Amino acid sequence: MGQADGYDHAPLIVRLVLALVTACLAWGVSQAAAGPGQPALGARLGAALHAAGIGPQRTGAVALDLATGKAVFAHNAAVGFVPASNEKLPVTYAALKLLGPSFRFPTEIRGQGSLGTDGTWSGNLVLKGYGDPTLSSWNLRQLVSKIRETGITHVTGMVIGDESFFDKQRTAPGWKASFYIEESPPLSALVVNRARYGGRVSANPALAAALAFRDALRAGGIAMAGAAVTGRADADAFPLAVSDSATLAAIVRFMDRESDNFTAELLLKELGAVVAGKGTTAAGATVVMGKLAAAKVPLAGVQIVDGSGLSLLDRLTVAALVGTLQAAWADPRVKAPLLGALPVAGVNGTLEDRMRRAPARGNVFAKTGTTDRASALAGFVRDRYVFAVLHNGHPLAYSWARVAQDRFATVLAAASA
Repeated sequence: MGQADGYDHAPLIVRLVLALVTACLAWGVSQAAAGPGQPALGARLGAALHAAGIGPQRTGAVALDLATGKAVFAHNAAVGFVPASNEKLPVTYAALKLLGPSFRFPTEIRGQGSLGTDGTWSGNLVLKGYGDPTLSSWNLRQLVSKIRETGITHVTGMVIGDESFFDKQRTAPGWKASFYIEESPPLSALVVNRARYGGRVSANPALAAALAFRDALRAGGIAMAGAAVTGRADADAFPLAVSDSATLAAIVRFMDRESDNFTAELLLKELGAVVAGKGTTAAGATVVMGKLAAAKVPLAGVQIVDGSGLSLLDRLTVAALVGTLQAAWADPRVKAPLLGALPVAGVNGTLEDRMRRAPARGNVFAKTGTTDRASALAGFVRDRYVFAVLHNGHPLAYSWARVAQDRFATVLAAASA
């Protein structure tokens, strides 16, 4: 009997079945249970990953059931891919684990001199940074107020900007030259207003910070006679005032939701300085790798070189990403702040304009990532699934990669409803 629309649908159905079988073979899907007449969940996930110009060899993807720990889908799980900003996930986990959600970055004013009875400070003031990526003019005004409370009204010496808590490398290994300033201001333990002073980004963040503090002192009614320079606090310098940052939980929330490279890089150096005693990118990367190993995250194929994912030398596997997220999920102290830092589909951060409809909207919490070689998405679907998808290529069809990632997460959202 002919069809009402005049077309024979049998060949189309055959073609769809063959296409689905081909997709399953190509993507190596796990055959999870499905309802009558429905493809298995693994098959649906494999089909979702198909995207124009992005073949299976350029894609890694894993999805696990959080309740059972069993994979419902796995493809190229142990292959090292360029991770883009998904690099921030292991940094976030290690920082929350080692520093704690309530950790705050201090910034100190140290005194080198003495205070006379007339309010004159005979000597220098040292502005010493400890890696606060959020340090701003507001913090400087706070410090000036605290200095005035000590009775200081005049300073005979200089303002010294001390960035010695970190090294002086302004970028990270493997960065393209264009990433400096364009993707991140210069790295330093002492950066005020993201190194912007006098209407431009300074190549010498500590000097720009010292200049800004001198301006703040004068604006706050404290007379300054000396210049603004860079250097180190003397051994006998003592704290006069301290300004603390927001909590680490709040800082990583901004870092991951907005995918801020500068914050990630300073956080990595902070881990090196606090945990290993070396404020370098390499020391921070070693600390992160050590913490992942302690959590039994699979590290074959993993190479952490920077904190942001800008480095062309970074490599992550989807197995490592999922393992990191599983470790965070299992730790009550880490779980809440990490979940709170992830963008929410259709709601905020870098996922605000993605997956804006049910069932994904409001139910997918995931970190995005994009460079000229990679596109990534990793996170949670409700409290049911943890997943990671990495696409690589040069060139890479970014739009199609995001479509595939969103379809993948949406399939999981539908399955978790």
